[in-house]
Amino acid sequence: MMFKMAKSKNEETEKKEKFRWSYAVFVVIFLMIAAGIISGILNVFSGGDYEESGNVAVIGIKGEIVSDDGDSFLSDDVSSSTDIIELIEKAGSNPEIKAIIFEINSPGGSAVASAEIADAIKRTNKTTVAWIREVGASGGYWIASSTDYVVANRASITGSIGVIASYLEFDKFIDRYNITYRRLISGKYKDIGSPFREMSGEEQEIFQKDLDSIRDYFIDEVAKNRKMKKSDVEKLATGMFFLGAEAKSLGLVDELGGKQEALSYIEKKEGITAELTEYKTETSLLDLLTKSFSKQSFYIGRGIGKSLTETNTYNKLTITS
Repeated sequence: MMFKMAKSKNEETEKKEKFRWSYAVFVVIFLMIAAGIISGILNVFSGGDYEESGNVAVIGIKGEIVSDDGDSFLSDDVSSSTDIIELIEKAGSNPEIKAIIFEINSPGGSAVASAEIADAIKRTNKTTVAWIREVGASGGYWIASSTDYVVANRASITGSIGVIASYLEFDKFIDRYNITYRRLISGKYKDIGSPFREMSGEEQEIFQKDLDSIRDYFIDEVAKNRKMKKSDVEKLATGMFFLGAEAKSLGLVDELGGKQEALSYIEKKEGITAELTEYKTETSLLDLLTKSFSKQSFYIGRGIGKSLTETNTYNKLTITS
């Protein structure tokens, strides 16, 4: 009888301990989600130095430049060309807006998305100024070059005119572990760029030709935008980045400075007293809550899954500028 009573007490103690641990985990998860929601709400309603209405729109281009923001809940540092173009058109249609400042802090991204934003900037009828804070490289510089005037911090990173499309190949890994990759295609080049086999010399030449063509587009656009000789831009298009001070001496930047210098240029050109208003994608409370829950769920899932595997099952080849 005593043994049964002791066993019953032990079971009861174990149940209490499990309940406490479950409760603790629940509290931690709840606090993480609540923190994400509160942080998001503060970001939405905080206006910083910007007015509710003004005559100079500020549009931020930060982080990786992508065509669509479908996966942006995985990262706050993403700029979607779809969203940015919508903001440009919105500012362009507002008669109260006399100029647009593009606050750039981006290392680049999709070549197509960068070109789309640059084209939208050139279509607008407003005075446009690029304000490069820390980084305005590759696709970020492509966008900056399309504005009427480029201001950059002297210590910022600019330029990096070039294109990349590198990726990992796992064919040696597959051979080492005696794994068979069964290649089934209905066209000679249908699986070009597959990470599961070595790229042939012919396929590499095809890719390199395309990369060279996109690089040439990039050079053409910078030359037109900056009113430079193509041969001069060609010399700079090594993929090398430049500090803002060096970029100015090379003709890639108009003035060294920051927000105040950008505003001074606009006030002098437009004959106005600049009043800034931030243009950003509108987010409803429902969208905010959904994004916060999705993001926290992803990070929780990643924390659990990390102990099981860190393997990327698909290696996508992407051309970026």
